[in-house]
Amino acid sequence: MPSPLFNQLNPMPQNNIIQQFMEFRKNFTGDPKQMVQNMLNSGRISQTQLNQYANQANQIYNQIKGIR
Repeated sequence: MPSPLFNQLNPMPQNNIIQQFMEFRKNFTGDPKQMVQNMLNSGRISQTQLNQYANQANQIYNQIKGIR
């Protein structure tokens, strides 16, 4: 059964989401942990938001892991 996050993203076919993520991953440069830490330190995101986004990322990861 899909998660609520998956249902929110469902208007896009699964393959398209994965394809877009792979393209993002291929073109991404820099240190993601440092970028997030900078956003946290500058107040662009709060610790609560970071926790929420981390939970969402884990849900997406688990959905992708289940596809393979």
